[in-house]
Amino acid sequence: MKFIKVVGLSVAAGIAATLAPVGTVALAQEQVTLDQVLRAIRREGTEVSAENREREQRFVADRNNQRAELARARQQVAAAEAESTRLETLRDTNAQSIAALDEELADKQGEFQELFGAARSAAAELTAEVSTSQISAQFPGRADELREVAQTETLPTETQLRYLWTTYVQQIAEQGKVATFNAEVAQANGTTQTAEITRIGPFVAFSNKRFLTYDGAQNQLEFLAKQPAGNITGLAGNVENASGDGFVRGVIDPSLGTLLSLVVETPSALERLAQGRTVGYAIVVIAIIGALLGVYKWVTLSMIASAVKGQVRKQRASKGNPLGRVMLAYEAAQSKDVETVALKLDDAILKEIPRLEGGLNLIKVFAAVAPLMGLLGTVIGMINTFQAITLFGTGDPQIMAGGISEALVTTVLGLIAAIPLLLLHAFASGASKRVSQILEEQAAGIVAEHAEGRA
Repeated sequence: MKFIKVVGLSVAAGIAATLAPVGTVALAQEQVTLDQVLRAIRREGTEVSAENREREQRFVADRNNQRAELARARQQVAAAEAESTRLETLRDTNAQSIAALDEELADKQGEFQELFGAARSAAAELTAEVSTSQISAQFPGRADELREVAQTETLPTETQLRYLWTTYVQQIAEQGKVATFNAEVAQANGTTQTAEITRIGPFVAFSNKRFLTYDGAQNQLEFLAKQPAGNITGLAGNVENASGDGFVRGVIDPSLGTLLSLVVETPSALERLAQGRTVGYAIVVIAIIGALLGVYKWVTLSMIASAVKGQVRKQRASKGNPLGRVMLAYEAAQSKDVETVALKLDDAILKEIPRLEGGLNLIKVFAAVAPLMGLLGTVIGMINTFQAITLFGTGDPQIMAGGISEALVTTVLGLIAAIPLLLLHAFASGASKRVSQILEEQAAGIVAEHAEGRA
């Protein structure tokens, strides 16, 4: 006890020495300061103890609340499990009741169940046919009621069965009729317009010589994007304008629209030419130039041959044809000997031959180059095809269609260009040879007459 007291005084003296200025602190003041420190320590201890008790009470309250929530959640889980068990039991009971009712219904229906099943099956088939038939453009709304019969889970009513039978008879009867009616037709700008439609059974429908196709989803008609050839549309016009008794020649699509859709997908001549790309256009240019040159030479040589034949029957020479120019060359050398005259005539004929044969070799070259360019396009198209196969494989034939089209189209264009060019070259070359033969024959005759005269 004495030791503790001494230590306390020493600490108090140290604190007092620190807080009070030197020479101004009395012993009474040191005792008051120690009491204050002691009271502060005690007050702080009391506050900490109170705070700890409050925190402990709060923790205990939270624990009790959590236990209560856990108990309530367990009660809810137990209630849900009980409800689930009850519902499962109810479901099993209802399933057994439904099975029993189905058996009872099947027993009561007897043979009618198979009959109504056949009716629903027939209604489904007729719905598919009516939905795409052009007859529905004249009688819209038939597919909706038929679809209701096909999809019903209950027994069809007498009215529904009668409607199914009536629709069957109507579909059969309308297949053999040519009918004219008014209906809405979709236009290219997205609007619809009422037009007079002529329908030949379920096969084709047209308006103003333009064929139509029926869209069952939209329940409206629309014009084909590309119309058939003019002779077919002309037959459609004959059917539209027919009146009275008798027969009129028309056209139908027995595939119910498949052939007309193929007409839309068939490329035109210009589209075919575009498939040949650069090589195809080059072949066309060569064919046009060669054909123009061949026709020009053929016509020109035919006119020259006619002029030469006319000159044969005349005694007076003319400068307007090769034979006349040869005869003029003879008249200029008439006073010479036979050998000189023969040489002069040969020289005149040699001067005429280049004029007659000029351009024929070019036509022949064009005729030979055209199929070679077609072969070049074929090779390029196959290279493009193999590149597409390398990049994308062979799963999609449309990827390879471009290269194959280029290969085939250029080959066809080359052959189409070469055949007429060869024919034109043959005709023009034949005309040139005929004129040359006439010149040689007449020159030989002139030399013979000149030799007889000299003798």
